[in-house]
Amino acid sequence: MSWRNNSPNGDARGRDNMSTMKQLLIVYQSLTGGAAQMAAAAAAGADGAEGVATRLLTATAAGPQQLLEADGYLFVCPENLAAIAGLMKDFFDRSYYPVLDRVNGRPYATLICAGSDGSNAARQIERIATGWRLREIAPPLIVCTHAQTPEQILRPKQIGAAELARCREIGATLAAGLSLGIY
Repeated sequence: MSWRNNSPNGDARGRDNMSTMKQLLIVYQSLTGGAAQMAAAAAAGADGAEGVATRLLTATAAGPQQLLEADGYLFVCPENLAAIAGLMKDFFDRSYYPVLDRVNGRPYATLICAGSDGSNAARQIERIATGWRLREIAPPLIVCTHAQTPEQILRPKQIGAAELARCREIGATLAAGLSLGIY
């Protein structure tokens, strides 16, 4: 997926106009759909900010180049076995050293889809972001699905409207801050 230009007067796909726009990268991983819904809601919230292009990529499609091109980040994933999802961990493993000391000060936020707690996954992303010297713009948003049995855990998730609204709000906040030059 290419950058989506949210400016009403801009070229939706043209890279020339994109060089003056702020860019928000949303990286997500989802197995049962919960984190994907959260990422899409955040992207929808970000789409309202003038002068900000959003890019929604899976963790397998994103890497160092996409991080370097972006001005801010939203990391979205499930917590699996009290840790960030494996493919999200792979994204961070592939990207960590190539962007180290090259993304300092950029804003970020985290959305976690969890069966019960989610705090450990949030802490893991916070530690990575601290190493990159990113600036957290909001506390991690953890959406609890209360999935506890193997059947519930593997079942496709449906995130509630209130939680999706909170995801949209974080996307909108991050994009508005980029648009206004706050971050």
